[in-house]
Amino acid sequence: MAKPVLVVVDDEDTSLQTLARELQSRYGAHYQVVSGSSAEVALARLAELKAAGADVPLVLADQRLPGMSGTELLARVRQFFPTARRGLLITWGDMAASAPLLEAAALGWLEFYLAKPTGSPDEHFHRVITGSLEEWWREQGGLSEGVTVTVIGDEPSARVHELRDLLARGSVPFGFYPSDSPEGQAALRRLDVSEPAGPVLSLDTGVVLVNPANAEIAEALGLDVRPAGQVYDVVIVGAGPAGLAAAVYAASEGLSTALLEREAFGGQAGTSSRIRNYLGFPDGVSGAELAQRAYQQAWVFGTHLVYGNPATSLGRDQDLLVVGLEDGSRARARTVVIATGVSYRRLGIPDLEALAGAGVFYGAGTIEAQAVAGKPVFVVGGGNSAGQAALHLSKYAQQVTILVRSQSLAASVSDYLIRQIQSDYLIRQIQAAANVDVRYRCEVAGGGGSGHLEQLLLRDRDTGHTELVPAAGLFILIGAQPFTGWLPEAIKRDPWGFVLTGPDTGQDWPLLRAPFLLETTIPGVFAVGDVRHGSMKRVAAAVGDGSTAIRLIHDYLALAPPARDGP
Repeated sequence: MAKPVLVVVDDEDTSLQTLARELQSRYGAHYQVVSGSSAEVALARLAELKAAGADVPLVLADQRLPGMSGTELLARVRQFFPTARRGLLITWGDMAASAPLLEAAALGWLEFYLAKPTGSPDEHFHRVITGSLEEWWREQGGLSEGVTVTVIGDEPSARVHELRDLLARGSVPFGFYPSDSPEGQAALRRLDVSEPAGPVLSLDTGVVLVNPANAEIAEALGLDVRPAGQVYDVVIVGAGPAGLAAAVYAASEGLSTALLEREAFGGQAGTSSRIRNYLGFPDGVSGAELAQRAYQQAWVFGTHLVYGNPATSLGRDQDLLVVGLEDGSRARARTVVIATGVSYRRLGIPDLEALAGAGVFYGAGTIEAQAVAGKPVFVVGGGNSAGQAALHLSKYAQQVTILVRSQSLAASVSDYLIRQIQSDYLIRQIQAAANVDVRYRCEVAGGGGSGHLEQLLLRDRDTGHTELVPAAGLFILIGAQPFTGWLPEAIKRDPWGFVLTGPDTGQDWPLLRAPFLLETTIPGVFAVGDVRHGSMKRVAAAVGDGSTAIRLIHDYLALAPPARDGP
C-alpha cells in the first residue's frame, strides 16, 4: 500500500525547507512528504494525488501565501480530500494571524493551528502533528494491519453494526469482512466455521467467537465482567464523562472503586464526532478520544473496571448497598454513584425501528459515517450534537440534510454552530465534496427499504405535505431519555425519569439531616451527569458532577458507621 501523503505549503524557502525536513525526519518511514511554495502549486498537487488514488491525512499551510491566503487554500482542500486534517501554520507571537484564524475556525475551514518549529526536534510541533494523524486514522477505522479482532458478518446487520461501533469506541483495532465477500468466505473456511448463526469474531490470540454477547467479547479481550468479592467504598454505575470523572477522583483519593459499564466507555458523549468547547482542547476532541483518555486515567489510579454486565437492581443489605448485575453477580459498596446517563429518544416509527443499525442510527460515530460515503443522508435534531454530526458526515456523504422541527436552529444550537451551518461561505466550500442543507418545520413520517434504509417519508409540519426521498442513512439525535428503569421505587424521579437529588428530593428525603447536594432519596446513593434532574447536559458539567460527588462521598463516609466486610 502506498504511503499516505503529508502536504506542507509555505512561500518562504528557509521555512519550507525546515518544515519539510522536520516532517520527513519524524514521519518519513510511514508517510510521503510533499512540499509546495504557493497555493496554486499545492492545489495542482492535490488534484494529482486525488487522481492517483492517494490518501492525504494532513495539509499544513502558512497564512501569507501569494495569490491566496492559507485559510482559503485549506478551505479548498475539502474538494480533493474531505477527511484531511487541515492546519494553519503561524509564526510564534504573530498576533496579526488571530483574525483570519478565528474566522476560518468558526467557518470550519481548518481543524487546528500550530506554530512553526523553532528548533529540531520541536516536540510541541510534533505533538500536534501526531495527534492530528491519530485522529485521521481513527476516522478511517484504524490501521489495516495488526488488528486485534477480525469481524465477519452480514452487511447490513444491526448486530454487526453494534459490534463494530463498540470496538471502535473502545479503541480496539479491528478489521471487518462481509460474510458473503471472498475475503469473508476465506476467513470462515480458515476458522472452520460454516453457516454461523451470527457474527464471527476472530482474536489475534486464536480465540474464535460465534455470535457472542458483549460480555463474552470483553472476557476474551481480558476485561473483567464481574465485580470482585470485596466491599468497595464506592461503586459507580455508568462510564460516561460523569462516571469516569467520579472514578478518577475516587480512586486517586484512596477510595476502593468499581466502575460498571454496560456498553461502551464514554457514554453518549463517546459517540460525538467533535467536542469543541471542552476546556483544554482548543482544536476540539472526539468523544472517543476523550473517553479513552479518561478510561486510562481511571485504570492507572486503580479503578476496578467491569464491562458488559448491566446493572439490574439496587438495594440495601443492612449497612451495605448492593448493585445486582445481569448475570446474578453483585457489587457491594458503602456508597453508589448513579451515572447511567441518557440515550437519544426513539422516533417510534416501526418501519424505521426495524432498520436500526441498517441505515438508521441513534447518534453518529465513525463507522456509520464511512458506510454512507457518496450517498444522501439525513440528520434529525436541532441541537449541537445534531449539527456537529452533520458537519462530520458531510466529509463522507453526498448530501447531508438536517431536519429541524422548529422555525430555526437558534432555540437549541449555540451561536458558534449557527455560524457554521448558516454560513453561505461554508455551504459553497463543501458543495464539491458533501452538501449540508437545513430544512425547518420538517419531520420524518416514515420510510423503509429492503434490509437497509433506502427511502424516507418527510412531512411539512405546517402544510402536512409529504415527500418520499431517497436516503442511505438516517441519524437521529433528539432529546434525552434517562437510563433509570433498573432503579428501585425508593429512588425518586421527576415525571421524565430523571433522578431527584439534594434539595429536589423534598419530602421524600428519609433522614433528619439534609441530603448532600447530589444525594438521592436513598442515603449514600448519589446521581451525577445527565441522569440527574436539573443537570446542564454538557460534558464539562457532567465531569464537575462526578468530581463533586466524590467530595460529598467523603463527607458521607465520615458520618456513616464502618461497613461490615463479610459474605
